[in-house]
Amino acid sequence: MKIIIGIIIFIILISIRQVSEYERGIKFRFGKFKRIMKPGWNLVLPIIESYKKVDIRTKAVDVPEQDAITKDNVSIRINAVIYYKVFDASKAILAVERYQYAVGQLAQTTMRNAVGAVSLDELLSERDKISTEICKVIDEATDPWGIKVENVELKDVKLPEEMQRVIAKVAEAEREKEAVITKSKGEKEAADNLAKAANVLSNSPGALHLRTLATLNDLSSDQSNTIIFAIPIEVLQAFGEKNTQGAVQKVKEIIKK
Repeated sequence: MKIIIGIIIFIILISIRQVSEYERGIKFRFGKFKRIMKPGWNLVLPIIESYKKVDIRTKAVDVPEQDAITKDNVSIRINAVIYYKVFDASKAILAVERYQYAVGQLAQTTMRNAVGAVSLDELLSERDKISTEICKVIDEATDPWGIKVENVELKDVKLPEEMQRVIAKVAEAEREKEAVITKSKGEKEAADNLAKAANVLSNSPGALHLRTLATLNDLSSDQSNTIIFAIPIEVLQAFGEKNTQGAVQKVKEIIKK
């Protein structure tokens, strides 16, 4: 009797299997699925039973660089990171062989297909949108495997050197275009302001002379400047008259004005 009890205790001891909190165990009896083992100690009888552990934590998997061709026939190399977790451990073992490898291969093919459906400009400017679409496609495909794809991030898009040079030239041309437009807008505003200033000066008696004196005052601060006085045409006409006295009188009248 003691021998039998001892054998039973020995079998129980060697049958204890520990499943951690972040794992689930898939128990098989005579090769058939029995149940999912919860975290803690579980009994797996030798010979007649077996089990496999499944990690249910979120996994970050680096998808290797892939050669792809965009919709506008540009060859690129692209890589990504996929985040997924197992929500049904039994499906991950029973529905697919090596689910980690299967998810990686599915991500590669889906990524190439998604890149081929968009142009290069769309790929560079709408990366988040494309990542969301890739994530949706992979998640739908892996749902029967008991796997939830949480996110897909496109890490890097590598372009051929000649394409990089073309893009750089286009960007430079765009900057030059914006500079010309900005300069023309500034010149138009300056012309409008000058026109308004000229209108104000022409309608205000003596304003032009005050402006001339202010300009001369600014120039006089630098002794290296040569100042040329602009004499009104009336003064020159006055000097040209034969009657000197009349000319002097006319100059006095102009000065009084």
